[in-house]
Amino acid sequence: MIYLDYAANSPVDKKVLDIFCKYSLKYNANPNSSHDLGKKTKKQIDLLTKKIATYFNVLPEELIYTSGASESNNLAIKGICSKYKNKGKHIIISPLEHPSIVAPANVMQENGFEVDIVPLNKDGKIDFRSLKSLIKEDTILISICAVDGEIGLIEPVNKIAEMLKEYPNCHFHIDASQAVGRIKLNFDNIDLISIAPHKFYGLNGFGLLIKKNNVELSPIINGGKSTTIYRSGTPVIAQIAAVEKAVYLANKNYQKRLDYVTKLNLSLREFFRDYKNVIINSPINSVPHILNFSIINIDAGNILKKLNKNGVYLSTKSACCSDNNTPSNAVFSLTKDNARATSSVRISLSHLTTEKEIKEFKKIFAKCYKEVL
Repeated sequence: MIYLDYAANSPVDKKVLDIFCKYSLKYNANPNSSHDLGKKTKKQIDLLTKKIATYFNVLPEELIYTSGASESNNLAIKGICSKYKNKGKHIIISPLEHPSIVAPANVMQENGFEVDIVPLNKDGKIDFRSLKSLIKEDTILISICAVDGEIGLIEPVNKIAEMLKEYPNCHFHIDASQAVGRIKLNFDNIDLISIAPHKFYGLNGFGLLIKKNNVELSPIINGGKSTTIYRSGTPVIAQIAAVEKAVYLANKNYQKRLDYVTKLNLSLREFFRDYKNVIINSPINSVPHILNFSIINIDAGNILKKLNKNGVYLSTKSACCSDNNTPSNAVFSLTKDNARATSSVRISLSHLTTEKEIKEFKKIFAKCYKEVL
């Protein structure tokens, strides 16, 4: 098996799983209970929350624990729109966004909000001139991914945050699901940040939304005491401990992992140069963990099926896209080429990817490529 779909889901790190099991067995009380064991559990949650906040250079009370990045994104968009609808009903997103951004934005549009999509420049960055021209007096939310999950484009979110200081009624949300562990981020001046631990070797079914203290939200889950008024539900100490460990490991091993994955990425770029029908879509300054390419005049879906039969697992687009047969919005927005958008393939790499696996992938790809010519 050669797994090259780490942007869709990463395997849990054994150290993370061990911590989860340890805390699950040691702390079995509800942290909201008034007895000593409940208080002991609550104290541990507070300590873990403080550590996580330190890693992201935010305040502990700014952390909201969720069921995953999809909930975090929904809470950010729906929560802002509901809370500040008297200030305005205009939202701006990018064409690179995950379905968990696009879908709630569409829901808001159905409820009377106006949604604009800011274009990209030729390098795949948000076009600043267009963004400024789209901002209106009633713009209350801009949501941009820090790293796009299909191509690996790195968006200038800190530069956008700096620019938005001129617009006090406009809140800025970033989806950092594909960013943690892949790039260094500064969360200063960013109002809301969605984080998905299962993208950096944490557990599935848990997420974070960082909400700065100067921002309010209307919750989308009500009832039941939690660590925050913005999201009800009994806190799960084992999941919080697992997140703390996953973030710690991502920070600790950041440079070593980045250097190794960059080496693998460059090796694949060199390999694809020998294939005249293969065009690489990911710019060289994208995160090296994602390499998106198109196979022109050849059925890319056919090659993917053949790769799958040979034990090679990768994707065409985000795993959360409802229909993988449609053109990639991200690739089309970058290239303006429908053929490339329709035939795109995503390889996503990890520090767990071995050089032996890459060598074997190249052999299998060459064989499958010849079979569909």
